[in-house]
Amino acid sequence: MARAVQKRRLETRARLVAAAQEVIDAGSFEGLRVEQVVQQAGVAKGTFFAHFPDKDALMDLLIGARMDSILDRMVTSDPPRTAAQVTDALMPLLRFMTCERYVFDVILRHSGAAARAEIGPIATTFGRQIEIMIPWLERGPFRKDVAGDLLAEGIQAFAVQAMALKFCALHNDTDLRARLAQYLDAWLMPAR
Repeated sequence: MARAVQKRRLETRARLVAAAQEVIDAGSFEGLRVEQVVQQAGVAKGTFFAHFPDKDALMDLLIGARMDSILDRMVTSDPPRTAAQVTDALMPLLRFMTCERYVFDVILRHSGAAARAEIGPIATTFGRQIEIMIPWLERGPFRKDVAGDLLAEGIQAFAVQAMALKFCALHNDTDLRARLAQYLDAWLMPAR
């Protein structure tokens, strides 16, 4: 009996996630409303809250899954050999992370930097980004006076700064890629 309940619970959760994805595909992340999800999934609103404490928890799952999908592609691509190639390798991820101001805000809240008690899908992707970049940096022609993990953390910090400035009314005149490329060239390349 417990297995049947567990199976039904997993199926309901999957139906909620699929319904949410359909709502997003038809509109936007920001435009998603819990009411739309439960209507699309054919469940009661209370069922949603039995699976997710709030909309943000669902967004953590959905956005984290998209980020993971992009990271999967990064793992299988050729390692970058220049700061410009590192920038290019990161751009699909950064474009997604800035596709909506709401998405960027959710990512910042769930990145782990906000000292949340639980580590969710988005925070996990931030750790995974570091793991992916370390071998690029240690094996590539990048500066060697700084450890690969610190270089990777620096890239992540510069990426967050570049993304934040995209949404800044005073500093959004520079393209995201151009801004990040400038930061990474200064951060990664040995002194000439």
